Amino acid sequence: MSDTLTLDVFGRRVEVNGEHATVCFSGVVPPTAGLWLGVEWDNPERGKHDGSHEGTVYFKCRHTTGGSFIRPNKVNFGVDFLTAVKNRYVLEDGPEEDRKEQIIIGKKLVETVGFDSIIKQQSQLSKLQEVSLRNCAVNGAGGKGGIAETCPNIRKLDLSRNLLSSWDEVILIADQLKHLDVLNLSENKLQFPSGVPSLTGTFSAMKVLVLNRTGITWAEVLQCAPGWPALEELYLESNNIFISERPTDVLQMLKLLDLSGNQLIDENQLFLIAYLPRLEQLILSNTGISSIHFPDAGIGCKTSMFPSLQYLVVNDNQISQIPVEERRGAELDYRKAFGNEWKKAGGHQDPDKNRPNEEFLAAHPRFQLLCLKFGAPEDGELKTQQPFMLKNQLLKLKIKCANQLDQKVIEKQLPDSMTIQKVKGLLSRLLKVPVSELLLSYESPKMPGREIELGNDQQTLQFYSVENGDCLLVRW
Repeated sequence: MSDTLTLDVFGRRVEVNGEHATVCFSGVVPPTAGLWLGVEWDNPERGKHDGSHEGTVYFKCRHTTGGSFIRPNKVNFGVDFLTAVKNRYVLEDGPEEDRKEQIIIGKKLVETVGFDSIIKQQSQLSKLQEVSLRNCAVNGAGGKGGIAETCPNIRKLDLSRNLLSSWDEVILIADQLKHLDVLNLSENKLQFPSGVPSLTGTFSAMKVLVLNRTGITWAEVLQCAPGWPALEELYLESNNIFISERPTDVLQMLKLLDLSGNQLIDENQLFLIAYLPRLEQLILSNTGISSIHFPDAGIGCKTSMFPSLQYLVVNDNQISQIPVEERRGAELDYRKAFGNEWKKAGGHQDPDKNRPNEEFLAAHPRFQLLCLKFGAPEDGELKTQQPFMLKNQLLKLKIKCANQLDQKVIEKQLPDSMTIQKVKGLLSRLLKVPVSELLLSYESPKMPGREIELGNDQQTLQFYSVENGDCLLVRW
């Protein structure tokens, strides 16, 4: 592009030596002569300043090194959609195929060169159903109706990392592709409409939309969503999204929502999307989320939130890993709590007869796995809890000094509500060893070969699922 630039370039997306930027200024920058473009780079480390020069502010950047001044002839403003398609998909014919032909136009005999080649190219483009134009510098739709005439059958379109600057330009392209059901617009810094866009039916067939790293906000998602009535998968990775509002009458067909890389999201925001009726997959990778609780459900109860959810992805987050002994205790408690219900539903200690009904399996999908891990619940475990009396809460335990082989095995009855700290106090008096030096663990006949550490002094024996007949191991 020449130095005598006259067209309106503000807000245009450009490419310079493989780096993308947005034009924020066009004009003279004294003391140098000639026209300059002021650009804000997508990568702020690429720039030299914040849009000012020798004390004069020409434009503003979000980062102190996000801006540069560049001569127009160094900038690539991109190409229209059809030019990019032809550059990538049209097969050039060799010289031997440029045959001369004669056709009659009116009463005149006209000689043509390569006429069959043009027909062949048009035929190639009209058959295209999957098109990838990633990083092809596409800046817009081009001439009106050209896309619909040339390649109307595109169903899957990748326009990621191009020079599209607004959602309106996207609409001009998609409006000519009536069969479009997958659209990837990732890494285009798009300006989205500030008000509610008119419903044109442009995206009526679209099922998958990828808007990763486009700068879209949650409010803009909800503004545009009425135009996506059939949308099933929405990808919004790394947009600094903050979920501020519950979707109402939009996104009701959504089955997959990817919010990875949005560091502002917390569990309270998740409650706003918890009632999307068909949502099956929710991806929250690398969001910084530290916990997920369901306030409407108690322990062992099913939440009414996320009614269709099957997969929740929370990797690369701050959610702490559950210690092995705590997980084991919780799993054993769960197995006991629903053991009677399992038996009534057709569960049985004999693996050949263990056939709980579908209703139970739907409500407790991991119960069978827990039976494989710990064994099926025994009848003794499933007895109805007796009224609280001390004798009903006492555990008959063996106490063995694991590294003192000459010490005799002790048998004691201890309340299951006794904390590990108090157990250590008792053992300290029995063994004449300071409490601070004692380390406790236990073995269960139900899990031969495994030793469970009792590492939290504030927890109870019951918390660790210590049962009658188990053996406490003491070390110092």
